[in-house]
Amino acid sequence: MTEPSGGSSGAQAGAQSAAPRVGVLALQGDVREHLRALAACGAQTGPVRRPHELAEVDALVVPGGESTTISKLAIEFGLLDPIRERVAAGMPVYGSCAGMIMLATEVLDGRPDQRGFDGIEMTVRRNAFGRQVDSFEAAVPVKGVEGGPFHAVFIRAPWVESVGPGVEVLGEVADGPAAGRIVAVRQGNLVATSFHPELTGDPRLHRYFVDVVRDR
Repeated sequence: MTEPSGGSSGAQAGAQSAAPRVGVLALQGDVREHLRALAACGAQTGPVRRPHELAEVDALVVPGGESTTISKLAIEFGLLDPIRERVAAGMPVYGSCAGMIMLATEVLDGRPDQRGFDGIEMTVRRNAFGRQVDSFEAAVPVKGVEGGPFHAVFIRAPWVESVGPGVEVLGEVADGPAAGRIVAVRQGNLVATSFHPELTGDPRLHRYFVDVVRDR
């Protein structure tokens, strides 16, 4: 794990020792971008590729990429069941794009053999916004994130078709053909977005998640 930089005073050292340990699932996707954003928000960070690395973290980020590939690699690397167990035990997890799909309890338009982490009680439609050429950007107000709408980048993104009673809707597309589609949710310690905050240089969503981890 890497630690946020700081001075040598006792107070600063204490703050560093209290920094949450947030891993990024490093099987595919925007791993480095998430690591940089989390470190900028005061977290200790590191890639997670093996069960022993998962055991060392307080929380996990599941990045974008290809959900079917992430599912397959999670099984091959022996991570699927350990992550599911940690999720069930209350570990905070943030999933972006494909990470949202991996956290859903039901996935539409996925592969029949695709398996996820079964964390958030929601139905997600894979590639709902279209193919790579249909990628777009939009302003999305996110509940609990101050500073105005988030500049959201959607790349072969899913959307949320429906949520269970325990799921809080944090954000919807405000206008255009996809207006009203749910693209950000939270259930307890689990957070998911359809879009990629790690690509914008805006740290607010990562800071929001690090605060969730600290509260936990």
